[in-house]
Amino acid sequence: MVYGDLQFFDIIVFAAIAVFIIYRLRSVLGKRTGFQKTIVTENPEKPKTKEENTIPSLKENEQKFELVYKNVQDFDHKVFLDGAKKVFEIIITAFNNGDKKTLKPLVSKDVYAAFVSAIDSGSNNPNSQFYSLIIDGIDDAKVENGKIIIGVNFISEQILSDNEEDIVKNKDTWVFEKPENSNGPAWTLVST
Repeated sequence: MVYGDLQFFDIIVFAAIAVFIIYRLRSVLGKRTGFQKTIVTENPEKPKTKEENTIPSLKENEQKFELVYKNVQDFDHKVFLDGAKKVFEIIITAFNNGDKKTLKPLVSKDVYAAFVSAIDSGSNNPNSQFYSLIIDGIDDAKVENGKIIIGVNFISEQILSDNEEDIVKNKDTWVFEKPENSNGPAWTLVST
């Protein structure tokens, strides 16, 4: 056999493979004849209005979130509560350590001034650390003047001076605020 005969044989093999692949694709995908019906949905999706916001099932101590769900698109109370727990720990830890730089973007001017005053007077305890944190319920939840305002009841336990027998239990109500039209996750602590 001459080298030219091998090239001809290769072309025939590749052509056979191409025909097989086209046949398989056509049997899987079908063929378009131009007479297909267009699919029409009877209930085209409408943009949600404030009245159509769905309210998930809420625990008894979370019922006050209903007002926020009725007035705010894309509100998720679980995301809010997880964030509230995290920011509570961050703020308390920063306060105990005297870290004013961490506190400033998380709290309002009035709360920041109160924290700075307490830090400067030595009311913070750098040796305390978290033992447990529970959200006891929602004190209040409302939407007014273009702001979402939510009060959260926290029960925290902190260990003082590295002694596990020296645990202090605190019950606090913190009020968080955020502009209603804000898409960001950042809430500001406005009251303790």
